[in-house]
Amino acid sequence: MHQRSSVTELVTSLRADLDRYSPGGKLPSSRVLVERFRVSPVTVSRAIAQLAAEGLVVTRPGAGAFRAQPRTEPSAPGDTSWQEVSLSGDGGPSAVPRTVDASGVLVTLAAPPPGVIEFNGGYLHASLQPERALSAALARAGRRPGAWGRPPTDGLPELRSWFAREIGPAVTGADVLITAGGQSALATALRALAPPGAPILVESPTYPGMLAVARAAGLRPVPVPMDAEGVRPQLLADAFRATGARVFVTQPLFHNPTGVTLAPSRRPEVLAIARAAGAFVVEDDFARRLVHDDAGPLPEPLAADDPDGVVVHVCSLTKVTSPSLRVGALAARGPVFERLRAIQVVDSFFVPRPLQEAALELVGSPSWPRHLAGVATELRHRRTAMATALAGELPALVPPHLPAGGGSLWLPLPAGGAGTETDEPAVVSAALRSSVAVAPGRPYFCAEPPAGHVRLSFAAVSGPAEIAEGVRRLRSAWEGLVARPADPAGGREG
Repeated sequence: MHQRSSVTELVTSLRADLDRYSPGGKLPSSRVLVERFRVSPVTVSRAIAQLAAEGLVVTRPGAGAFRAQPRTEPSAPGDTSWQEVSLSGDGGPSAVPRTVDASGVLVTLAAPPPGVIEFNGGYLHASLQPERALSAALARAGRRPGAWGRPPTDGLPELRSWFAREIGPAVTGADVLITAGGQSALATALRALAPPGAPILVESPTYPGMLAVARAAGLRPVPVPMDAEGVRPQLLADAFRATGARVFVTQPLFHNPTGVTLAPSRRPEVLAIARAAGAFVVEDDFARRLVHDDAGPLPEPLAADDPDGVVVHVCSLTKVTSPSLRVGALAARGPVFERLRAIQVVDSFFVPRPLQEAALELVGSPSWPRHLAGVATELRHRRTAMATALAGELPALVPPHLPAGGGSLWLPLPAGGAGTETDEPAVVSAALRSSVAVAPGRPYFCAEPPAGHVRLSFAAVSGPAEIAEGVRRLRSAWEGLVARPADPAGGREG
């Protein structure tokens, strides 16, 4: 039995047995619990620790675990309605209104109910994560001298140099700041580059987490349309002129959600347009290590050929390892580097040293290239499996573009004909009723979307068999929608 499952089952059993003991009564010893439930001592230890964290038991070193005293009834809640007035003011009549909407991010972070296939996930499935290598790296890191001491505020020099080599020869370790993952790096970059109330240009569609960060900082995202070769340069130039923006945020490699890669001919053009506008380009290079093994040679990051310091580069180890290895990097040249550093120090002081040491151990180990190669192969298998299943089961939802990197497919929804109900909210809801979770497309647009979309993740599931079953359920949901007759009064029958 899986360790996590064993712990959960033991906690459930022990919680049900607690009524047999009076407050302060001693629970059976660990040895007795191991024999009774036929689990390992580690499972018993973790279960008791969870019950202690819930306040149900108290542990005493050398004595054992005891039932905790009953909790007192909580006092009546106070009146917090005054906060609505305070928060709605948000700084007075001249302040820029801010919204903190995490709904688009939570879609990919919240675990679905049991039995629901996770086509909306944002991270690698556990079977693709290098858990053994991470555990070994963390253990080795813990034995390093000074591993629990305070790290340099900019990050460990060796880790900064490693990221610099990954970005390109024009970048040095002195140009790199270690961050707590890519999301933190994006937040730091946007706050450093644009004041509240300022417009920033973003690809349309784009990553909802970046839009949430921008709006929380009081910025105004302005969409710039894309096509099959990435952002459209002429429209980008027009947007700079129309808005006076000084920031453009882009994902030029395996863009989320479309999977598109910026065409080679457009790369220098985008940088030249930004340079002429006196603007920065924030390059979110989140998917470089999620390349598929049939992709061919990858273009270098935009930051690799940027003598004028136009590009602020963001990258991370999180996506290709584990959601909890929140180690990333910001790279920039010129005066902006000092502003990025100052904001990061004020916000978080530094990234915990054990995580940085573990990251160094991981990327320097022989298992690292093997892991990257394995992920590249498995993601290609899953992508092909999902595309094949869609073509066979749901030809109406075949994606217009098959990415060579990343972990998802972007599907435009066909316009519904008479008597159909295939709008985006209906599709998402119907899919969930069929026990498959998909990500709605609306959060990926900062303005009105041109059409309905859904995003399907093939990285967050266990493999081709689960993908096939998920698409089968999605077909069932889709057929139920298109077959439902319209109510003459404007509603739906049933």
